Amino acid sequence: MQLRQLIADEFEANIELLQYAFQLKLDAERLANKRRNFKAEQFWGAFEEGSLKAQLQLIPLQLYVQGRALAMGGIANVSTWPEYRRHGHVTQLLVRVLRHMRENGQSVSCLHPFSVGFYRKFGWELYTDYKKYTIETANFPPRVATEGYVVRVGADIPLLARVYNNYASRYNGTLARDEAWWGKVLKLGSVVVYFRPDGEPAGYILYEIEKRVMTVHEMVHEDERARRALWTFIANHDSMIDKAVLEAPMDDILPFLLPNPRISQEIMPYFMARIVDAPAFVQQYAFGATGERTQISVQLIDPHAPWNEGVWHLTVAEDGRGTLAPGDPDENGSADLACDIGSWTAMLMGYRRPEELYGCGRMDGTEDAVRRLEAILPKCQTYLLDYF
Repeated sequence: MQLRQLIADEFEANIELLQYAFQLKLDAERLANKRRNFKAEQFWGAFEEGSLKAQLQLIPLQLYVQGRALAMGGIANVSTWPEYRRHGHVTQLLVRVLRHMRENGQSVSCLHPFSVGFYRKFGWELYTDYKKYTIETANFPPRVATEGYVVRVGADIPLLARVYNNYASRYNGTLARDEAWWGKVLKLGSVVVYFRPDGEPAGYILYEIEKRVMTVHEMVHEDERARRALWTFIANHDSMIDKAVLEAPMDDILPFLLPNPRISQEIMPYFMARIVDAPAFVQQYAFGATGERTQISVQLIDPHAPWNEGVWHLTVAEDGRGTLAPGDPDENGSADLACDIGSWTAMLMGYRRPEELYGCGRMDGTEDAVRRLEAILPKCQTYLLDYF
């Protein structure tokens, strides 16, 4: 088996497998567009006798973690011809791209799983959920006269990016979008922006209306005044729609603010993340500045990325700067804490706390070490507005 990046001449093999695996039927126009935008270097394939048997796409992206944009490898379009499934092709591709990401400075990777259990075997772990609301017009928040104004805008990427970046950087796991990514996002619908009385933008919604349902693809607001103004805009569609459907981060308190909070709410497990390079990730991470130096030894279990495997010494300085230095192999089994890379990822992303992992058996060690780890890990809600 040969594992390598695709070349431009292999578009036909790539798109044939994608259409089969994801049951796509692309017309001539969409197929031509796919061909124009084909980035062969993003696709990794498993070949046998020169024939493509399995593939995945590795997209270079950036992810906000503790307010900092980190280089991230986004995995998508994992696909195998059915007669070659369960032959280890995807396993080998995942291991290969882990090494490639590490070599290219991508210390973390994310993906949307077809099966959580499948990707857990390779070190990815859930890192974010979201709430999905379905709200009948009778249960909308009351209209409120708000200072400022709401304006319908076109594809004003610099304007929207200002609002989005302020909002997204407050969460762990949101994308730091570039102009090309914004171009794809804005195809989803129409945009209105809320401006404060001083003319500064402070919120927007991206939405579409079809069959008397308003689907809000993104609702971004920097403060309560912006949220009220945007909901008043939505409520003014009451003669056109019967309900609104929208997604929100897990810390959203909309139901508490409603006159009738008995609305449909679903909790949707969403994306998975994986730390690719443990010491590089820690070096970029903003730990809590406790004013004291903290040292904890940690044994990481990561058989698919052996450079992460073993005992490490986590040191966090008084100002919150962290380092992860390799320990002595003789320390195996005697570290303060021990966990697999998936649990370590869920914890540093902010999805789960050390005490939760320790309590449910996903982290071993001493209670004292768990308490010290709790003290240096800032609490930050995870969220992701995008899909890939």
